[in-house]
Amino acid sequence: MKLTRRVNMFPIIFQIVPKFRAALIKFDVAYPYGEKHEEFTKVSELTRGVQDLLVAEVNVKDYGEKDNAELAEKYDVKMRDFPVLKLFRKGIKEILTYRGEFKADDITQFVKTSTGVYIGLPGCIEQFDALASEFIKIRDKERREELLAQGREMLAKGLDTPKNTEYAEIYLKLMEKIMEKGDEFVLNEIQRVESLRKTKVTVEKRESLQKRLNILQSFVHDELLRSRCIFFSFFRLDIS
Repeated sequence: MKLTRRVNMFPIIFQIVPKFRAALIKFDVAYPYGEKHEEFTKVSELTRGVQDLLVAEVNVKDYGEKDNAELAEKYDVKMRDFPVLKLFRKGIKEILTYRGEFKADDITQFVKTSTGVYIGLPGCIEQFDALASEFIKIRDKERREELLAQGREMLAKGLDTPKNTEYAEIYLKLMEKIMEKGDEFVLNEIQRVESLRKTKVTVEKRESLQKRLNILQSFVHDELLRSRCIFFSFFRLDIS
């Protein structure tokens, strides 16, 4: 079984990148440390076991033989900007540069949204993510009611943990709110939760808000974003 991996990169490793549906590569100093490096390590842990995704690192030296300096230059990475995250997608020439807040959950959401690779973020349930994705993309009210009923049936059958039951209930409540207030509710709620997350709240509360935000992102799709032209921190990217 292939596992998501974090490895020190050399030019030869880019022969491996095309074998994955997506590859998140961090360009950094030879011996990285600090909060951002720790957050990247969390990304590796969060995505471990995702077979379609490679998580790796290019260590660049500005002294001696200047290991990987040419590789960094090839992908327009400046040492003054370290660490820099580049996202490669199979079959797509454009390489995305992550410009959001350097937090594991935001980075992982960026990868998930930009590639379509399923990554089970904290609070998310795969079968309910699939339900949410189908729900938000259709306009037919009757079909949405059918999907909501399907979700309720899944909940009634029981989930594997009390926490997952709690998260499933959030999915269903969001579906009900969307039917009541329209698709705009999703983006408005994301803004509200983002704002709350940035206030002085307890660690426990911030984690709870992040899980709600992760679930909300399951209801986001490109057409919905274009309708409001809103790009959140994890959608800020450059194409290079």
